[in-house]
Order: sequence, then C-alpha cells, then structure tokens
Amino acid sequence: MYVCLCNALTDRQVRQAAADAGTTKPSSVYAACGCRAQCGQCVRALVALLRGETGMLPELAGAD
Repeated sequence: MYVCLCNALTDRQVRQAAADAGTTKPSSVYAACGCRAQCGQCVRALVALLRGETGMLPELAGAD
C-alpha cells in the first residue's frame, strides 16, 4: 500500500529502505529512497510502520 503519496512510496519500499540503511529514522528512510518528506501527512504513518505498529495505519487502507 502507498504510505507516502507525494513520493509514491509503498510500505514495501519503506521497509526495504529502512533495512538497507539500518535505520528507523524517517529522515534517513526518505534519504535512502532518494527523496524527502514534502507535505508531512505520511510521517506519522511512516513512523508507525517502522515501529511495527501496523494497527496505526487504517487511514491508509485502500490507498493502493
């Protein structure tokens, strides 16, 4: 599912970038993806995803 619409980042891309970079900091994940946060609407969802709190992502359901 898309986590960041501005940068078209999916949850898979975010998880892979975090694993590759060895980080859970959103700014480092964005950098590993070659982008940065733009509107900021995704930051809380990105943090929840990185912490493994998938229950915190219902607002993104259906955003594929």
